[in-house]
Amino acid sequence: MADIYILGIESSCDETAAAVVRSGEELISSVVYSQIATHQAYGGVVPELASREHLRAIVPVVRKALEDAGRTYESIDAIAVTQGPGLAGSLLVGLSYAKALSFAAGRPLIAVNHLEGHVHAVLLEERQKGNHALQFPVLALVVSGGHTHLYLAETKDDSWVYHNVGQTRDDAAGEAFDKVAKLLELGYPGGPIVDFLAPHGNPEAVKFPFAQIKHRDRNPENRHDPEARRVDFSYSGIKTAVLRYVELRGMRPSLERRREALRSIAHPSREDYLAHSDKQTLDLVASFQRAVVNDLVTKALTAAREYNAATLLVTGGVAANSELRAGFESEANQEGLPVYFPSRKLSTDNAAMIAAAAYPRFLAGEFAEAELSSDAALRLR
Repeated sequence: MADIYILGIESSCDETAAAVVRSGEELISSVVYSQIATHQAYGGVVPELASREHLRAIVPVVRKALEDAGRTYESIDAIAVTQGPGLAGSLLVGLSYAKALSFAAGRPLIAVNHLEGHVHAVLLEERQKGNHALQFPVLALVVSGGHTHLYLAETKDDSWVYHNVGQTRDDAAGEAFDKVAKLLELGYPGGPIVDFLAPHGNPEAVKFPFAQIKHRDRNPENRHDPEARRVDFSYSGIKTAVLRYVELRGMRPSLERRREALRSIAHPSREDYLAHSDKQTLDLVASFQRAVVNDLVTKALTAAREYNAATLLVTGGVAANSELRAGFESEANQEGLPVYFPSRKLSTDNAAMIAAAAYPRFLAGEFAEAELSSDAALRLR
């Protein structure tokens, strides 16, 4: 079959991204415009600002991706875009632009679920390495700032089919990293800073046990068959536990000192955060990260055993965490379970994963209609 070049567009949260991927297995170009500087002052993503930044960046980002790939609008075979889930305004910018391009260039439009994109980020890089033979069933843990989901994946004809076997009942793991970092005056985004500081503390200093969830999810939108075997997560409690620890141990003065010291530095580096973190903070950070990582690893491997998974994929922004990777590699290898991660550059949101996920849909002729609309709460099936 002739090579198929797909232009991917991603704008679900705070990165404006475009990429060109050949036949779902070769990354030709990838451009990501980050909004970290815009949202840093607020300690989190401001949806309205995110939408405005996408409007400002989407045209030059797409043009740069095509230029880097040596392609034109006429020489691509399809346009893929994130339909959801994500921030409603952000999704609308990418989707509207992709629909306009599809109409103007006369190229088919393919709608992609953002979560499936994260799964295909791993598959894309494995195919580039020559690994085309994954063993099924595949268990995929998608863990990021907005999502913590477990999917059992299989192939049907040319498409992938997903069955949700676990998810967070409240907050995502990545959100817990960001909120704890904000509480401790460690900047935004918090995940990379926590990952950098954790090895400098004692991970056994503070005990953060996780409850084992056995009752059904009370949220009607998340209801499943009562007989379904579920492995769910919860990360709202550990955020509260860190807050209580800070209050009971009298850490407020040290947090104030760190904030004042870092305020005088225009762009604090990771080393700056380390230099202004006392032992108590470092021990708390290390203990928090160890608790979250252990919970993710333990529950994902429990699900793998429950469903006799032959392959484990760990993807999403939190998959870039060093301790998480080491934990999964160690524990999964002991059980003889192959585990794969995306590279760090494809762990966070990007358009290469959207273009890669669109390829099986291209082969199956699953093209979107002109009436396609974004869906901020889109489910993966």
